[in-house]
Amino acid sequence: MNGYKLRSATNADSDAIKELVFAVLREYRLQPDPDGTDSDLRDIETNYLRSGGCFDVLVDSCGAIVGTVGLYPIDSATCELRKMYLSRQVRGRGQGRWLLEHALARAKEIGFQRIVLETASVLKEAIVLYTRYGFRPYQAPHLSHRCDGAYILALF
Repeated sequence: MNGYKLRSATNADSDAIKELVFAVLREYRLQPDPDGTDSDLRDIETNYLRSGGCFDVLVDSCGAIVGTVGLYPIDSATCELRKMYLSRQVRGRGQGRWLLEHALARAKEIGFQRIVLETASVLKEAIVLYTRYGFRPYQAPHLSHRCDGAYILALF
């Protein structure tokens, strides 16, 4: 899409992914948590790919990572949408929609029946996008420390 492409992430991408995710979090005054909530980024291949999920990156024409999205398996029917972030320079151009549509299609391909996500209310644009695609608030059993809301979407 417009010079951007999606590809599967590997552990070799971990530092660039962390750099992007942590920069976006700081932009919204949210605290990165490399030893807790964000520790999954240390080993993307084990935490996402080998566990039955996926983690993809959006790269620009130079190969720089400008977006991320992961599907983390919770159980055989449920995955969590995680780490869906875009760098500032590509926001507002349809890439968020593209990433989300890609994640929804991949979740169905893998065989998940529902997707959950946690988010912070300061991420207003993301919440608008999620609700446009049918995500509805729900009472999660727990929330990570920087999140104050949870959403769920049935895929079938």
